[in-house]
Amino acid sequence: MTTTKSPVDISRRQALKFIAGGTLGVLAGCAVNPVTGEQQLMLVSQQEEIQLDKQNAPHQFSADYGPVQDSEVNTYVNQVGQSIAAISHRPDMPYTFRCVNANYVNAYAFPGGSIACTRGIMLKLENEAELAALLGHEIGHVNARHTAARMSTSMATQGVLAVGVGVLSSQGSDLAPLASQVGTVGASLLLANYSRADERQADSLGMSYMDKAGYDTDGMVDLMAMLNKLHKTDPSFIQQMFASHPMSEERYADAVKKRNTVYAKKHGKILRERYMDNTASIRKIAPAIEEMQKGEESMNNKAFTDAEKHFSKALTIAPDDYVGLLLMSKCKMAQDKNTEALQFANRAKSVYPAQAQALQIAGVLNINTKQYNQALNDFNEYNKILPGNSIITFFKGVSYEALGNRRMAASEYYKFLQNNREGKYAQFANSRLNSWGYAQ
Repeated sequence: MTTTKSPVDISRRQALKFIAGGTLGVLAGCAVNPVTGEQQLMLVSQQEEIQLDKQNAPHQFSADYGPVQDSEVNTYVNQVGQSIAAISHRPDMPYTFRCVNANYVNAYAFPGGSIACTRGIMLKLENEAELAALLGHEIGHVNARHTAARMSTSMATQGVLAVGVGVLSSQGSDLAPLASQVGTVGASLLLANYSRADERQADSLGMSYMDKAGYDTDGMVDLMAMLNKLHKTDPSFIQQMFASHPMSEERYADAVKKRNTVYAKKHGKILRERYMDNTASIRKIAPAIEEMQKGEESMNNKAFTDAEKHFSKALTIAPDDYVGLLLMSKCKMAQDKNTEALQFANRAKSVYPAQAQALQIAGVLNINTKQYNQALNDFNEYNKILPGNSIITFFKGVSYEALGNRRMAASEYYKFLQNNREGKYAQFANSRLNSWGYAQ
């Protein structure tokens, strides 16, 4: 369901090869849709869906601050998800489910079956049937191959596949203020822009799957009612969800109609108490999450003083919250309070050492405070946890350059430019190589 970019993982050559045969190539790329049983244009194989997922999903999960640290929550979400995936049209996909630390209201699926819901949306759900509806909807997108179909259309019309996830945009930012955008949550073409038809189909599949798994389809109706209410009363609160999952009264009405007709005589599981018990650790810090949500909205409006007040309140309630610490670090960084920002980033590193985002932020702050060797240590540790984020290569080049190691700086800038040819960072790296006499 969830703007940042990383290198394209399917090459131009592969994309062009798919369509090189013109009409013959398109016909050769038809496949039977696993849900409808009908032929459709499909230039992305199941194995490629899985590979794209493996390459990109970890970066999005890191951008969303990683899975919540309470393993019981993630075990619970995974168990519910797996029970629904097992009776879906594509039970052989390598599904995984988790609740990520992000505060915004959303859920999303990568094409290979990696599915996440945010702790923000978990606070809005009331029972396990609603969670089953949410996860069933995302499983529906995977089963109907909505992402792969959209990618195939793009490849057929343009000859280029442009997808990817990262944690920092290289567009529209000068080098000087780059730190203020570190770690922002973004979506890729792997996640965004489902059509209304896709959403209706995913809703229908989700209701079918949750019913087969024994859940009451009231869960889907109540989920739609909650999202519609939020859409009307506080659209900015869930704008990322609606950017990728367009909401409408029609979807709610359709869920009600199906509940009253197709599933009228069925009464399945609701499981409110079990849901509340398994999400208690999230609900315990609900006031802190609400303060963070307000702070993030203030950050988006560049009201950094107000944002800092909200983050401070959040950390008073939950002093060791990884997200709260990083949000405060970013807020301080945006105000050029780099030393203070670094303190919060380092605290976040110690609170959740298995996650990479704090290392990226700390590394940039170490650049800003001229601690270049420590910056390199942070970036190297980041790469051990989460390899493949090309912006880290750029930051390493900046660090080496500041240390006077032109050879290593040139090497990092060159590697960065292999996958990033546009934007201010690419221009900066290219200008350095040209001024040093390195041919591009």
